[in-house]
Amino acid sequence: MKKTFYAWVVAFASFFANVHVLALSPENVKIDGYVGDKINLCIEKRVKAQNVEELVAPFRRNDDHGSWQTEFLGKWMLGAIDSYRYCGDKELLEMIKYGAEGLIAAQKEDGYIGSYDPASRLEQWDIWGRKYTALALIAYYRLTGDARALTAVEKSIQCLMKELADRNLDIARTGNYFGMASCSILEPVVYLYGATDDERYLDFSKSIVQGIEREGSSQLITKAMNGVPVSARSKFPEQWWSFENGQKAYEMMSCYEGLVELGKITGNDSYVEAARRTIENIIEDEINVAGSGAAFECWYNGRARQTIPTYHMMETCVTFTWMQFCARMLDATHNAMYADQFERTMYNALMGSMKNDGSQISKYSPLEGHRFQGEDQCGMHINCCNANGPRGFALIPRTAYTVDGSNVFVNLYIPSNANFKLGKNDVSLKMQTSYPVDGTATMSVNPKKSATFAIALRIPEGNEAGYEVKVNGSRQEGAEVKDGYLYVDRKWKAGDVVEVTIPLVTNVVEMDNAQAIVRGPVLFARDSRYGDGYVDESAVVTCNSDKIVNAVPVEVYGGSSFEWLSMQVPMVVGANLEDEADKAEKMIRFCDYGSAGNDWNKSGRYRVWIPKTLHVMSQPYHKY
Repeated sequence: MKKTFYAWVVAFASFFANVHVLALSPENVKIDGYVGDKINLCIEKRVKAQNVEELVAPFRRNDDHGSWQTEFLGKWMLGAIDSYRYCGDKELLEMIKYGAEGLIAAQKEDGYIGSYDPASRLEQWDIWGRKYTALALIAYYRLTGDARALTAVEKSIQCLMKELADRNLDIARTGNYFGMASCSILEPVVYLYGATDDERYLDFSKSIVQGIEREGSSQLITKAMNGVPVSARSKFPEQWWSFENGQKAYEMMSCYEGLVELGKITGNDSYVEAARRTIENIIEDEINVAGSGAAFECWYNGRARQTIPTYHMMETCVTFTWMQFCARMLDATHNAMYADQFERTMYNALMGSMKNDGSQISKYSPLEGHRFQGEDQCGMHINCCNANGPRGFALIPRTAYTVDGSNVFVNLYIPSNANFKLGKNDVSLKMQTSYPVDGTATMSVNPKKSATFAIALRIPEGNEAGYEVKVNGSRQEGAEVKDGYLYVDRKWKAGDVVEVTIPLVTNVVEMDNAQAIVRGPVLFARDSRYGDGYVDESAVVTCNSDKIVNAVPVEVYGGSSFEWLSMQVPMVVGANLEDEADKAEKMIRFCDYGSAGNDWNKSGRYRVWIPKTLHVMSQPYHKY
C-alpha cells in the first residue's frame, strides 16, 4: 500500500532540518588545466562578448505579448555574476552593473519589471521571465550590497502577488507546461523571504506549492512520492509546445530547485525528498552516456533509446539545469552520487556544447552528426542556451569543494586551488592531478593553524575497488566511508599531503547492439577529422569478458590537435571476413566527446554509438 503524501511528510520530518552547507565561493577557488582554460574561454569569448544593451531594451519597450525575450538578461547576468566572482574582471563588472541599472530603471510604478505589454501580463512566459529578473537582481544584491536591487525585487514580487489576487488566478494555471514555467518563480521568492524575513513571501511560497499540488497541475511532490516517471507525468500532448505537456525537463527541474530551497527554510523534508526521488528517476530513465538527456526539451525515457538517432537531443538549458540540480542536492545531502553525475555532465555534455573558439554555445548536442549554432530567438541576436550555457561553466568552481561544519568535501578531482575559512581558521588546498587522464591526485593541505577536521574525498562511482588514500605516505586504513565519500578525520598541519589513487580503466558499454567507449567519467567518440575510416561503419571493439578495452591513451591537451584527449581503440571494422586485411584488428582513434565536432564544420562527422557487427556463430539466434 502506497504511503499518502502526508505520511511521507512525517517520515522525513527531520532529516534536513540541521543541514547548513557553505559552498565555496568562486572567488575562493581557481581551476587550472583543461577545464580551467575552458572556463576562462567561455568568460572571455561568450560572456563578455554579449551586447547587454540589446538584452535591456525589451524592458524599456514593454511591447512583448508572447515570447521569452524577457529571460535573456537575467540568465546572462546570473552567469556573468558568477563569472565575475571567479575572475574579478572589472570590465565584466561594469557590464553587470549596466544590466542591473537597466532593470532597476525600467521598473514601472506598480513594481512590474518585464517586457510584456500591460494587457498580456501573466500570460505565456511573463512570470518565467520575472523569475530570471528576480534571480539576477538578488544575485546582484549579494554581489554588491546595493539595496536598490533587493527593493526592486520586493516591489516586483509584490506586484505579481497583487496581480494574481486581483484576477483571482492560480499561478499554476498560468504560463506553460502545467504551470511549471510560472511556478519556478518559487526559488527567488524563497530567497527574498530569506533576505527580508517578511512572512508575506513565505506565505506566497507556500501558495505556489499548493498550486503545484492541485488536481490538474504538475503535482511534482505527489507524483514523485508515488514513483511516477518524469516521462509519464502527463499524457502525450496533442500540441507539444503547450500547457498540456508535463514532461518539459528544464521547467520541471527548475521547480524542484525552488522546492529544495523552500525545504531548507521550512524544514518540510518532503520537498527535498520529492526532488531526490525525481533525480533518481532521471538518472535511471533519462541520463545518457554523455551525462544529459531530453529530446525536444522533454523527458522521453531517453536512456533506453539513446542509441537511436534522435532530433534535438540534449538542449544545453537542460544540461546546465541538470548540473545545477545535482549541485544543489549535493549541497543538501553530501551524497557523492550527485557529484558523479555533475562530473560526467561537465566533461561531456557541457564541454561538448561550446564551440572550440568559445564564441557560441550549441542549442542541442546530438550523439552523432555535427554540432551547430542555434537559431536567434524572439527577434534578438541570442537564444536561451547561449544565455544559459555559461552558467554551467561558472558553476564548476563552486561545486569543486564544499564545507559543512568541520567537514571539507572534495567533490571534483581537478587541478585547483581553494582557500576558505573553517571556523576562525584559514585553510588552503592545492590539488595537482591529471585525472581523468590517469587516476592519481595529490593535494597539499595548509591550515594557518593546526586543526582537527575531516577531508571527505569522493570515491568516483565504479572505482570503489582499488581506491586508495595516503596521508604523508601512510595508507588510511579503516577510514569512515559514507555516501560515497572517504572521511579522513585528523589533526591537519601545514604541509600535509594527501595522495589519492583511482583505478581508472577504459570500458566498452554495450546497448542495443551498439558500443560506446568510456574512461572514468569521460565519453569518447569517433571523429572524421582523424581520416581513419568511416565513422558510421560497424565494428567489433576488442575487449575482455569484463568489457575492459586495452586502449592506448594519448594525452594531447596543449598540443596543436583539436582534441583534449584521444585514444587508440582496438577494433575489427566492417562486415568483411573474407579479406585477411579487413578482418584484422585495427587501432582506431577516438577523441573525448567534448572535443568531437568542436569546429562545428558541417562537412565533418562524429559518432558515439558504434554499430556492432553481428556474428551469428558467436551467439544463439534467439538472442536477436
